[in-house]
Amino acid sequence: MAGILVVAEVNESGVAPGSLELLGAARQLSAQGGGSVSAFIAGSEAQARELIAHGADAAYTTGAAATAEVLAPAVEAALSQSGADIVLVAQSSLGRDLGPLLAFRLKTGVAMDCVEMKIDGGRLRATRAAYGGNARAEHTWKGNPQVVTVKSKSFDALAADAGRSGSVTAIAEAGEQRVKVLGVSKAESAGIKLEDAAIVVSGGRGLGDASAFGMLEELAKILRVAAVGASRAACDLGWYPPSQQVGLTGKTVSPNLYLAVAISGASQHMAGMGGSKNIVAINKDGDANMVRVSKFAIVDDYKKVLPALIEEIKKLS
Repeated sequence: MAGILVVAEVNESGVAPGSLELLGAARQLSAQGGGSVSAFIAGSEAQARELIAHGADAAYTTGAAATAEVLAPAVEAALSQSGADIVLVAQSSLGRDLGPLLAFRLKTGVAMDCVEMKIDGGRLRATRAAYGGNARAEHTWKGNPQVVTVKSKSFDALAADAGRSGSVTAIAEAGEQRVKVLGVSKAESAGIKLEDAAIVVSGGRGLGDASAFGMLEELAKILRVAAVGASRAACDLGWYPPSQQVGLTGKTVSPNLYLAVAISGASQHMAGMGGSKNIVAINKDGDANMVRVSKFAIVDDYKKVLPALIEEIKKLS
């Protein structure tokens, strides 16, 4: 195959973590015969070099980050110069616009919000959730390029290798800016970001009321590297902020430990945390789906379990 082009993004801290995850996915596809890996970024040469250190064989840069309609011609130019026939874009606010726009302009198809990819018979096969997470759909393409937006936390980023080298090429093409961004606001959160936490302590409707999240917050605090999440049902009831929702319509997490407290384990919730390395469930219902998929489960009332757990962890810390 000709190759893979990763469309990287920047945030206030530099290269977005999701872009490094895309490079990890691209290297996996390259090892399966997908060809060389190139990266495009609306950023600096230093950020392009960072992409090379994380797995790109070559990089392309353009000016400051902008909307999809401005970036699309530059991405097309990078695609043409690299010769890639696969385009990977994050399922971000930018990617949701850029993926379909590229597919339309290039007269091809796009598979959105994918969680798995592989090379099968010389072509890309991408898998995404369907029917609210109750099924999975596999997509292939008849023509090129094959455009995919990838759900965050679906792949692991590779460690940086300072010894890697590759060319960095500046691209001047740009589209017309027809949308004006008047301002940007973001939810303020204290402590560790939910999607970056090594441990996630999540609560569901089975907690009974909003006050129970205080116990989860206490546990997360003494664990030090934990963040508190919630199921959609708990957020819909107003028990916890929607910004902390885990699931198909919330955030995707893949911590080392996911502690699910009073969460039944509906498919929509599993779509957001199924990639967790270790799942521990606390639930009164021994037949709950979360109990069945967990590595360890405590089948009892969380009101008995959590206080004892908190006290034991306090002793250890």
